[in-house]
Amino acid sequence: MSDERDSAGSAGDGTDETAKADSGKTAVVTPQRPTGKRTRREVTGDTTPVTETGTTKNGDGKKPKTTKKDGPGRNPIAFVFNYLKQVVAELRKVIWPNRKQMVSYTTVVLVFLAFMVALIFGVDTGFARLIGLMFG
Repeated sequence: MSDERDSAGSAGDGTDETAKADSGKTAVVTPQRPTGKRTRREVTGDTTPVTETGTTKNGDGKKPKTTKKDGPGRNPIAFVFNYLKQVVAELRKVIWPNRKQMVSYTTVVLVFLAFMVALIFGVDTGFARLIGLMFG
């Protein structure tokens, strides 16, 4: 297999033993590859941690503060303004094609469209003649 797996599996701590022996310096630690498995955590309805005495960690048995929810009380003008601001920010991330690429893409689409129209026209005409010969 690979040297990374062999050294990580044999050393136990993820270091390369041969590099330690050569010059007395420690090698770069290579992280082990992820297995794709996740650990399962118990999730309950209340995610507030509880100590042994039964009180929550954020105070004397008080419930944690809740954040303000986006609901009907939100300002619609601010919502639209924020939405448009996010749209502009996303459009700035787009890699726009230059003129040459745009002409090329448009040509490919139009040629494919013409091919599909001709194909459907041919199949439709063929079926129309076949039905005409059978029943006509």
